[in-house]
Order: sequence, then structure tokens, then C-alpha cells
Amino acid sequence: MRIGLFTNNYLPFCGGVTISVETLRCGLEARGHEVWVFAPRFPGVVDDPARVVRVPSVPAGTYPEFALAIPWGRGVARQARALALDVFHAHHPFLLGPAARRFARRAGRPLVFTYHTRYEKYAHYVPVTRTLVEAAALGLSTRFAARADAVLAPSGLVRDQLRARGVTAPVAVVPTGVDLTRFRPGDRLAARRELGLGADDPLLLYVGRLDREKSVDRVLLAFERIAGTLPSARLWLVGQGKESEALQRLAARSPAGARIYFAGVREHARLAAWYQAADCFLFASETETQGLVLAEAAACGLPAVAVLAPGSDEVVRDGESGILTKGEAAALAEAAIGLLLDGERRAAMRVRARQLAEAEFDVERQLTRTLDVYAEAHARCRAAAAGRRG
Repeated sequence: MRIGLFTNNYLPFCGGVTISVETLRCGLEARGHEVWVFAPRFPGVVDDPARVVRVPSVPAGTYPEFALAIPWGRGVARQARALALDVFHAHHPFLLGPAARRFARRAGRPLVFTYHTRYEKYAHYVPVTRTLVEAAALGLSTRFAARADAVLAPSGLVRDQLRARGVTAPVAVVPTGVDLTRFRPGDRLAARRELGLGADDPLLLYVGRLDREKSVDRVLLAFERIAGTLPSARLWLVGQGKESEALQRLAARSPAGARIYFAGVREHARLAAWYQAADCFLFASETETQGLVLAEAAACGLPAVAVLAPGSDEVVRDGESGILTKGEAAALAEAAIGLLLDGERRAAMRVRARQLAEAEFDVERQLTRTLDVYAEAHARCRAAAAGRRG
């Protein structure tokens, strides 16, 4: 099968959608399919894998590290047509998403859409009245989903929201998969040696973008309370974003600032060592559709303390693989302290987290279900075309 993945987020930009697209690309190619990625062009030299089509783009005014694709040129349309794709898979409802839909309709091929993001939660990036942006984001994403031939939802939450908004297109719940051979439990001390970390200190970890919607400031405030009870505890934050400097200033003002470390962006393939080295994963975001880093942590047997919120609650099993709390920093801190002081409970959660990851987030399961959706959408398109001819 020849598959086109159309995404506004791709390497070298780091984020959950990028990881999801790249995981899907690698997995489909490993199964013998030919996959083409249509993505924005970034400044400088980018070491692309084979079959990546870079689309002209401009920097986003409110997030310069993010490139906005300009997919209206004839060259992109000619390339898409020449490839004779069997499936057009859009990963966004704007920019390259509508381009994928346009190409799919002209070719008589199915359009599959993955609803990765709660778009209304990113309204603060648009310099317009927030309520207007939120309403527009919901309307745009809902209409795009309704016009797709099939929709992939990373969680039951997204599926139910789309149904409540009147989307009647087929919706399949397919979480982003995790490579369980790479993300797996490992030797905690060996991982710490590899990363140059102390052997004995309790280590708390956050992985993800340092952006407003991730509520990382709440993680820092929670750690301040944790450090008051456990003076040897350390917090490492892996990632970067628009709030990086503000968060570093907040950490510097904290009484626990000397025990807070910013690691910056690390290669995704090497993140497993960070999860393996840690004792507890701290996560405060309330804007997730799935929370991919929570699934990666679980695959490595790392218990999570996370805010009880849609998306996260479908990855963390409260009391089994981690703890879900209220949104306040104090609640996060209390749960983390209890977990760090109870080694027996933490060990049991490590085992259960891995079991849940194997049952629900194996990338092979994602690939099989995605290919089933492709095949079903392709069959419906063929049947519809035959009906029109008849």
C-alpha cells in the first residue's frame, strides 16, 4: 500500500504529533508499505529519511520554532498526484490537512484523519479573542472530522467528544503506540550512570514541551513541596518550549532551585534511559488527548503522578500504575511524597505499569488497527465509486 502522511508537525520540531507520525511511518515501512510524509520545510539542513516531501513554509509568528506550511502551490499537488497514493492520512484539520482532503477527493481515494489535539486548548497562541478562537477551533476540527472517510481517535475521550458534536464518520480508538522493545524497564543504576546522575537520590522526572498548556509551573511548585519533605530529591525536566526561560526563572526563585535541572531536548530514541533512571514521573497537563509520555513512562515501568484529567486518565490507572490527583500542586506533591516513601508500593506499580503498556500501547497493535482502518476506508470508497457508476 502507498500511504501519504500529511502533517504540520514533523522533524526537527519535537512534540507528541511528530513522534506519533514518525512512529507510524517507521512501523508501516517495517511491514512493507511505502510511506510518504508531506511536512513543512524548516530553515537549515534537515537530515530527512527517505520519501519526505518538504512543503514551503513560514515561521509561526507566535511560536517561531514552529513552521506553517503553505500547501497551495502546484508543485505539491503534482507530487501527490504522481505518487498514486492509496490512502491520504491527515494529521491536522488545517494547512496540510485540507490539502490532503483535496488531493484524496481528486484521486478518488480515502481520507483518514487522526484527531491528535484538543485544538481549543491552544487558543492562547492566536492573537485574537480567546473565546472566538476556541469556537473556531472546535468548529473547524469537527467539520474536518465529519468530512473524513475515517477518523482515528487516540482515546475514548476524543471519540465521545466527536460523537457528541455530531460526527457520524467512522471513528476508531487507536492510541499512539510505543516501541516496547526500546521503551522497557531497565537497570536503574546503570541508567543513572549513563546519564551522569547520582545513584541514591530520589529522582522525579518530567518529559515534554515546556509550554503553557502543559502546566509545568505546577510541576515546579509541587516539587518545592516535595523537596521540603525529601531534601535529597531531584527533579529533571527534559524538553524545551516557549516557557523555558520563564520556568527556569521560576525554578531559580524556588527554595528547591538547586535541585531542579533542565536537560533540554534529548533524542527520542534515548529517552528510555531517563524513564529507567527515575523513581516517579510528574505530569500536570490537563490538555491531553492521550499523553504519549505517560505511555512511554509506563512501558519503562515508571509510576506516574498525574493530574486527573481527560486523556491522562486513560493511560494512568489510579492506584495501579500510578496516582491521579486534583489539579493543585499540593495534591501532586502529597501523592508523590507518599509514593517515594513507599518502595513496596512503587515496585508493584512498576510491574503493573509495564503490564498495562504491553496490553494497550504496543506499537504493533497500533499498526494493525490503523491498517484495518485504511483497508475499511478504501473498501468504502471503492463501493461508493461503484455505486455512482451504477
